[in-house]
Amino acid sequence: MLTHHTTLTRLATAATLAIAIALPATAAVEVGGVKFDESNKVAGQDLKLNGAGMRTKFVVKVYAAGLYLAEKKTTVADVMKQDGPRRMTLVMVRDVSSDDFGNAFMEGLNDNVDKTEKAKIVSQIGKFGEIFAKVDGLRKGDVLHIDWLPGAGTQIELNGKKLIENVPDIAFYNALLRIWLGDKPVDRSLKPALLGIR
Repeated sequence: MLTHHTTLTRLATAATLAIAIALPATAAVEVGGVKFDESNKVAGQDLKLNGAGMRTKFVVKVYAAGLYLAEKKTTVADVMKQDGPRRMTLVMVRDVSSDDFGNAFMEGLNDNVDKTEKAKIVSQIGKFGEIFAKVDGLRKGDVLHIDWLPGAGTQIELNGKKLIENVPDIAFYNALLRIWLGDKPVDRSLKPALLGIR
């Protein structure tokens, strides 16, 4: 025969389980020991983690990357057309010099943006290059957010600190995204991971 206390305990346990099941899953996605939240608030809007993966170079892990969008997309064309804010987050898993990081960015742009398009955003690229003069390299654990903010432009933050004035052109933000999502991405295994297709 069940005691009154046992009955109350079972009811409380059942209620707790029911609440836990009803709540949406907010567990982080882990990539090589780096956790990415399932959602981020950018420009007052909740963005979903579209995909995340590890950038490696010659089998050495460099950074974990996560792409946040208002709606999940699995093609590059759909990502580029996405309305509203977007976020690319890089979390360093090793130290990288400012020169190496800057060179890698420029190589990624040169490989994925044609000359005509690059000519249209050359001043923005120059402004972006100021970042690498301002930071003395990136350290393991540093977090870099590259955000598109409608009406404000591309905003770049390192560990919560804004690095340069916003760059207004959406073409520039899309050019940056092509470093990872273009026809010649910096890491061929990272591209499908960011698109959430593997």
